[in-house]
Amino acid sequence: MNAAHPRRARRVLVTGAAGFLGQSLIHQLARQATCEAVIAVDVREVPPDQRLPGITNLVQDVRDPTLAHTVAAHGIDTVVHLAAIVTPGKDANRAFEYSVDVEGTRNVLQACVAHGVQHIVVSSSGAAYGYHADNPAWLTEDMPLRGNDSFAYSHHKRLVEEMLAHHRQSHPQLQQTVLRIGTILGERVDNQITALFEKSRLLAVQGSDSPFVFIWDEDVTGAILHALSGLAPSGCFNLAGDGALTIFDIAQRLNKRPRVLSAWLLKTALWFGSRLGLSRYGPEQLDFLRFRPVLLNTALKSRFGYTPAKTSAQAFDAFVKARATHRPIQTPSKQSVLR
Repeated sequence: MNAAHPRRARRVLVTGAAGFLGQSLIHQLARQATCEAVIAVDVREVPPDQRLPGITNLVQDVRDPTLAHTVAAHGIDTVVHLAAIVTPGKDANRAFEYSVDVEGTRNVLQACVAHGVQHIVVSSSGAAYGYHADNPAWLTEDMPLRGNDSFAYSHHKRLVEEMLAHHRQSHPQLQQTVLRIGTILGERVDNQITALFEKSRLLAVQGSDSPFVFIWDEDVTGAILHALSGLAPSGCFNLAGDGALTIFDIAQRLNKRPRVLSAWLLKTALWFGSRLGLSRYGPEQLDFLRFRPVLLNTALKSRFGYTPAKTSAQAFDAFVKARATHRPIQTPSKQSVLR
């Protein structure tokens, strides 16, 4: 990838702007007021009393072909693409998730190329590397993106990254910053991963440490703002705090005892649970817990020029402290959610 520095963003379009991460970014862009225009796009309408000065809110689907008209009409030079489905709703299906995650991204890229957008910032995920038994202890950006066909989100992130790689060859004039994000924690985050930590005893798979790398939500926003500043090179970067916590480290921090079960027992229980309709998760979910991708952030700090304020351990401790004083919000399962 061309390691040149994209020019500072002046006219920005943000997809998935009404989601948890999108809202945080939009608030920072409104507060800093360094851009000539910020166009916030989402499938959900922002109530008038929640709109921010200097922000243009539009209701539009990332799959809508007229997104290209929006890019052209507002003279967009930079796109921040956050729209994706992380936690599907009860009525969602694989085809719908694919249409948003993959076809939506294709539509965004086509709009960028058609109307001369200079720079796109994409929220990818460590899930693109996949959950595999032979994953190295630490993953770097030059390692293969294998995803997992059985996990829609992981599979789609791999497909999206393959699409991005193709565009880097066919349309090098569109510079890309791709952030492969670890598990996001924040003061008011509540999702399928944080739900694991709410159990009275934490589930652990025998023979696996299940390491987690965490990134504080404000550090994700900070990294995106750095990408828009004109000070950072384009490229693909793991976005995670320093270090990792195993499931046993997490249990100790929560003063909880881990419940260690064998892989075959867990897989059998998940199989029966899914067959009987007692659980939405099948036996393939076992790999999600025991073969977690662990992201090394050396390139983020040395090449991209951004150092997260919180390490993985500090992010987790801040999350635990916040849970004691704040009521968490449920991360919505819409296309605007990141992680």
